[in-house]
Amino acid sequence: MPHPLLERARQEGTPLIDGETVTLVWRGRQSPQLIGDFNDWYARKALKLRRAAPGVWTRKVTLPLDAYVEYAYVRPNPSQRGKSKDAKRVSDLLNPRITPNGMGEFNHFFYMPKNGPTPLAQPRRGVLRGTVTRQVLLSPFLVVGGRRAVYLYRPPTAEPCPLLVVYDGPDYLRRGRLPTIVDNLIAQGRIRPLALAMITNGGKARFIEYACSESTLAFVQYEVLPLALTELNLIDPEAALGAHAVLGASMGGLMALYTGVRLPHLFGHELCQSGAFTTNGVDQVIYDLIRDGSPRPLKVWMDAGQFDIRSLLPANHRMRDLLVARGCDVTYREYNAGHNYPAWRDDLWRGLELLFSPALS
Repeated sequence: MPHPLLERARQEGTPLIDGETVTLVWRGRQSPQLIGDFNDWYARKALKLRRAAPGVWTRKVTLPLDAYVEYAYVRPNPSQRGKSKDAKRVSDLLNPRITPNGMGEFNHFFYMPKNGPTPLAQPRRGVLRGTVTRQVLLSPFLVVGGRRAVYLYRPPTAEPCPLLVVYDGPDYLRRGRLPTIVDNLIAQGRIRPLALAMITNGGKARFIEYACSESTLAFVQYEVLPLALTELNLIDPEAALGAHAVLGASMGGLMALYTGVRLPHLFGHELCQSGAFTTNGVDQVIYDLIRDGSPRPLKVWMDAGQFDIRSLLPANHRMRDLLVARGCDVTYREYNAGHNYPAWRDDLWRGLELLFSPALS
């Protein structure tokens, strides 16, 4: 007779969720190990499954009721250093829900009972949709390639609107479903009409391009913004100082804030998701620029996950406190998820509402 947990897993799929208790179930002669948002994705910290019956293995994890969690089963390679990329992944056949992890692999995922994907990311019948076009810019400011794709979103309105420059643009376009979220927020009257310029990153050069790069800054100021002013119906940046905005996540979040710090007269609104202000134990130069430079009238939205990269939360706390001390208008929020686009997608609407409320136009 099948084990009760295995029978339930076959019917419901894994994991099995009972309040805050999550039970992962594996069927096989040998069990893999478990890594995920709850243990920093390190194979050396992988959780072992326990034998519940012949061929049935389980592991219980306690999680907040409003969490979003990604995980993977692995068979560690003892000759490697213990990072998740050094372990061979095996699929959880009892959980068909998978999402790309941005590094060539897929993670399994689940939502706890008091959470779920934002409905704003789904197209709705009767909602006017903006249009997205692809442009290619040739530029001497780029670190690699000399050319870069930029996706422009024009909202369904005839009125001039602010621009949101988006780093890692294709990820926010496809995985973050940003144009759909903006369409729905505009239709519901929750934000004013907003245009987007979603910039493709430099691939392997992404870290260099987003590590407080003056080259990237020049590309945005002298190439992307003029293109957007030509192709989109934007507020005149000279008539409304600081009206435009920048968005990014992780290293892109760092570059988003850096763009505002360096060009506050153009980009006075910043959305920084899981900003990588300290990387590999080294503070980025942005701390010094904010601490020692002139005060800047920035309005900043910051968010990060409780299960985010271990060094990231303290860095975000430091940056929040520094910005407040220097007179910036800062809103900071933490949620129960990790370092990934579904988490950023599901929380982003809050920052958009804050910075682009119709009441502020």
